Amino acid sequence: MSCLTIIITDIDILISLITKMIIAKKYRIFTICMARIDQKWLYLIFLSIVWGSSFILIKKSLIGLTPMQLGSLRIIISGLVLFLVGFNTVKNINKNQWKWLVISGLLGTGLPVFLFAYAETEIDSAIAAVLNSLTPLNTILLGMAVFKIFSTRLQVIGVIIGFVGTAILIASGADLNPDQNYLYAGFVIISTLCYGLNVNIIKRHLQDVRPIAIAVGNFIPILIPAILVLFLTGFFRQETLESETLGMALLYIVILSVFGTALAKVMFNKLVQISTPVFASSVTYLMPIVSVIWGLLDGEKFSAIQGFATAIILFGVFLSNKKRA
Repeated sequence: MSCLTIIITDIDILISLITKMIIAKKYRIFTICMARIDQKWLYLIFLSIVWGSSFILIKKSLIGLTPMQLGSLRIIISGLVLFLVGFNTVKNINKNQWKWLVISGLLGTGLPVFLFAYAETEIDSAIAAVLNSLTPLNTILLGMAVFKIFSTRLQVIGVIIGFVGTAILIASGADLNPDQNYLYAGFVIISTLCYGLNVNIIKRHLQDVRPIAIAVGNFIPILIPAILVLFLTGFFRQETLESETLGMALLYIVILSVFGTALAKVMFNKLVQISTPVFASSVTYLMPIVSVIWGLLDGEKFSAIQGFATAIILFGVFLSNKKRA
C-alpha cells in the first residue's frame, strides 16, 4: 500500500470521525432544545391545571369547613411545606426588607385566602376564576396610581376593556343565578387588588430577594395568626372533628395547599427561568378555561353571555400585556 493511499485512508477516517462528532453534537443540541421546549410546555400545562382547579377545590372544601377555617388551614399547611423546603433562605434577607415581606404576605396570601373562601359561599367557582384574571389589569392600574409606574395607552385601553367585561360578567351572572348574591364577587375583585399591590411591592422593594425566600418570608408573619384564627373558629371542637364531611374537606384543602400554593409557586418561578415572562403569563389565559370546565362538570351554570364577557376580560388582559411596537 502506497503512502498516498495510507494518507487518503487516514483523511477519510478523520473526516468520518469529524462528521460523526458534528452530527452527534447537533443531535445533542437538538435534544436539549426539544427537552427545554417540552419542559416549559409541561410546566405551563401543569400550572394551568393546578391553579385552574384551585377554585373548585375551594368550593368543595367549604362543604366541611367554614371560610375562616379554610383560609387558616390553607395558610398553615402551605406555610409548613414551604418552611420544610426553604426556611434556611430567610437568613439572607435584609432587616429593612422584612416590613415589605410582612405587607407582601398579607396582600399576597393572608387576605385573599379568606376573601376567596367567602366569595365562593355565594358565587360559582368558575366566575371566581374568571374574575381572578383581573389581577394583571389591577397590577397596571395600581402601578400607575400608587407607584407612578409608566403605562402605555394600549395598557390603559386593556384595563378599561377588562373592567367592561367584568361588569357584563357580574350582571349576567346575577340574572342567570338569582339565588346567588353577586355582591360577593367584590371579595374576588378586592383580592385581585391585593395581588396587584403585592406584585408592585415585590418589583419595587423585593427585587433582589430570592423567590423561595420571599415565599417563606411571606408566611412567617401570617402563620401564627392563622393558627389562632383556626382555634377561635371552633375547629377542634368534638362536633367539628366528628363531622362526616370533614375528611373530604381536609383532603381537598391539603391538595390545594401543597399543589396549588407551595409547589405551584416554585414551579412558576422555574417556568419564568426556562421560558419568557410573556410565555409564563399565558397561564392567565388557560386557568379560566380549566376552571369553567370544572364548574360545568360540577353542575354550575355558565351562559353564552358569560363566555362572551370572559373573552372580553381576557382580551383586555392580552392588550395590557402587549408591548409597544
